[in-house]
Amino acid sequence: MTDPSTTARPPADPPVSDRPVRWGLLAAGGIARALAQAIAAVDGGEVVAVAARDGGRARAFADEFGIPRAYGSYDELMADPEVDAVYISSTHPFHRDQALACIEAGKHVLVEKPTTLTVRDTEEVLEAAREAGVLAVEAMWTRCQPIVLDALARVRGGDIGTVRSFHAAFPVPFEYDESHRLFDLDNGGGALLDLGIYPVTLAHLLVGHPTHLHVLGSRVATGADALVSLQWMTEEGAVVQVLTDSLSHGSTETIVRGTEGSLQLHGPLNNPTSFTVRRGEHEELVSGGDRRGYEHEVEEFHRCLAEGLLESPLVPHADTVAIMTILESARRELGVRYPQEEEPLQTTAAVT
Repeated sequence: MTDPSTTARPPADPPVSDRPVRWGLLAAGGIARALAQAIAAVDGGEVVAVAARDGGRARAFADEFGIPRAYGSYDELMADPEVDAVYISSTHPFHRDQALACIEAGKHVLVEKPTTLTVRDTEEVLEAAREAGVLAVEAMWTRCQPIVLDALARVRGGDIGTVRSFHAAFPVPFEYDESHRLFDLDNGGGALLDLGIYPVTLAHLLVGHPTHLHVLGSRVATGADALVSLQWMTEEGAVVQVLTDSLSHGSTETIVRGTEGSLQLHGPLNNPTSFTVRRGEHEELVSGGDRRGYEHEVEEFHRCLAEGLLESPLVPHADTVAIMTILESARRELGVRYPQEEEPLQTTAAVT
């Protein structure tokens, strides 16, 4: 498990430290709107351009947020010399090619999770960024939340002793519709990549990488995964259990158990409100405090640019690849294959 406080990284050239970071938004959907609001709310950056395949949509978005330039093609955004960094919020199957094109154009990139559909493509994007000397970060905003970093420090600091187990459930119900992005394999659908990436990320961060992985799950008629249960053991001997479901209701739950106590996160799994540490008869409730959504992620990106880093210590490349490896291994077990994948999947588990 990567320790973000000790991992050394080479600097990018040149740092962006003497002026605001000039952002371009690639795609103009709801999540781009949320990031535009976050950039406007923090110091150190400004959105100078937005692009959409529909030029009218881009113009309307630009008018809403006071963005000076709107483009009807992504190529125009990438060619804009006034853009330092591009936020890519298109759907998953397009991330690889768009990120590589931005990197080739010399742009720093914040790529919406998951970075790509596959391990191979993720490695290609991150390696291209390193070679080009630009910052590349997966937009896993949960890892930048102060409450999550506080919980991580408590776990690694031994507040609950040696970690023995982790459990997280993340059900988010959607009405089934074959054309909905979450159920459409052509558009990168599936509960794992959209929802499961959050509990898998927390498990990997707080407990560790699998030595063994067991998978159960079910698919909908389109072939996309809808219900997935993962269980794995770490090298240190801890057991992880993760459940995600795109069709069921229920509260999210996250708990880490250790030899001396436990830590339970409260509120939405991807944006916790607080956590409770229990040791014997003692119980401590820790408030979320500074809880500002995507703003923490934007501030981290700005900090990395100011320091000339090629990757974020909070969202390191090695962890992005490792988590994608878990997700891809689970997909192989479930027999979920995206049309964009070149190689057929070797399935070893029955799907019910």
